[in-house]
Amino acid sequence: MTVLEIIQRGAEYLTQKGVESPRLQVELLLSRVLGMPRLKLYLEFERQLTPQVVDTLRELVKRRGQREPLQHLIGTVSFCGLELVVNPSVLIPRPETELLAEHAWSYLNSPPVPFAAPPQVLDFGTGSGCLAIVLAEKCPPARIWALDISPEALAVARENAGRHFMAQRIQFVEGDGFAALPAGLKFDLIVANPPYIPASEIAKLEPEVRDHDPRQALDGGADGLDFYRRLAVETPAWLQPDGRLMMEFGDGQADALEILFVPPAWTTRAEKDFSGRLRYLIAQHARLI
Repeated sequence: MTVLEIIQRGAEYLTQKGVESPRLQVELLLSRVLGMPRLKLYLEFERQLTPQVVDTLRELVKRRGQREPLQHLIGTVSFCGLELVVNPSVLIPRPETELLAEHAWSYLNSPPVPFAAPPQVLDFGTGSGCLAIVLAEKCPPARIWALDISPEALAVARENAGRHFMAQRIQFVEGDGFAALPAGLKFDLIVANPPYIPASEIAKLEPEVRDHDPRQALDGGADGLDFYRRLAVETPAWLQPDGRLMMEFGDGQADALEILFVPPAWTTRAEKDFSGRLRYLIAQHARLI
């Protein structure tokens, strides 16, 4: 079987299974099996594939048809240009979170008020480590802390930090929230992409998310806002004067967050994602200004 033939057959199969962008999915899987860039496949459409390659790809396409995430099959995901390991222990980083990272590194590199010392940054619920690692890369002076309750997630985050030579730049902490951190720490920036799916809506998610992302990375409680309530109450004690809290949130949650992070205690600004939906909240506590 040639490269073109197996791409076509795989795409037909994934189309029948309701997988989006079926041809692209097969091409990405085949490029990983062959160890070559995807675009190079177009130069080798007539290449005859060995039976071993065909069997390996067929099994991967079958698993993708069963709605196992492409990123789990490949083993990595691209985030802000970095290749990160992912597995069922961590939430697969979404493109929307890249813009949260950009807001964060822009603030660290051009703060309204210059930092008196190298900025301290906390990634609250680090998961794969995507935000912590990107901020360490983009902001060399920053001291990064990465917090997560899951030891399995932290193992992935540490692996990713090592892959990008950031292991010495990031302090990983296992525990349930701020109580796990050393007393007296003050952060110039806290970033968070907490669970924000209402518990009753998890069953309605796409199979790739519902069945393969860790539930504790999705479940935000009855209304999806449990972690935001916690952040609104607990964060001020951990922020430096002029410090910022930057969070991603779900569709339609902006108004509810404006109530939780209520003025005059908080000054907030909501920002949109690539699709024009309100997706990020940038907050500063009035007591600290």
